[in-house]
Amino acid sequence: MLLLSQQNTTQATGGNFFTDYGLLILLAGLLVFMFISSRRRTKRMKEEQEKKALQMVPGVKVLLQGGLYGTIVEYDPTDLSKPAHVELAPGTVVEVHSQAILRAVEEEEPEVDETEQVPGDDVIVSRDETDAEIRPVDGTPDADDKPKA
Repeated sequence: MLLLSQQNTTQATGGNFFTDYGLLILLAGLLVFMFISSRRRTKRMKEEQEKKALQMVPGVKVLLQGGLYGTIVEYDPTDLSKPAHVELAPGTVVEVHSQAILRAVEEEEPEVDETEQVPGDDVIVSRDETDAEIRPVDGTPDADDKPKA
């Protein structure tokens, strides 16, 4: 009975604005947010694609989406429907879709730390051992050898 009397009073006063239209306002806000975020994402992807297209010149080492590394031979950044030619090994050129190129790869040179020990660095070779290795095996004297008197 109490519930019926509350419904009658709510209908008589016109109800609360947010209880009647709150869900509709929330849905409209979500639609606006989705529209704005999708436009931002599209703009960011287009900028990344243009940046990638500028990097893709013949001779650049790239990573393909399949995990293969290669060097670009031919790439058309204006027409992405044309295939790109990538050299995987010397003399092995493959045609791939231009969007199958994931990114350009910068080759990293290994940095050698001065405190790092190089294999074989701790081996000490005496002068006698090095002379024995340099002398001919057949026993002929070298220019350094003095005749024995």
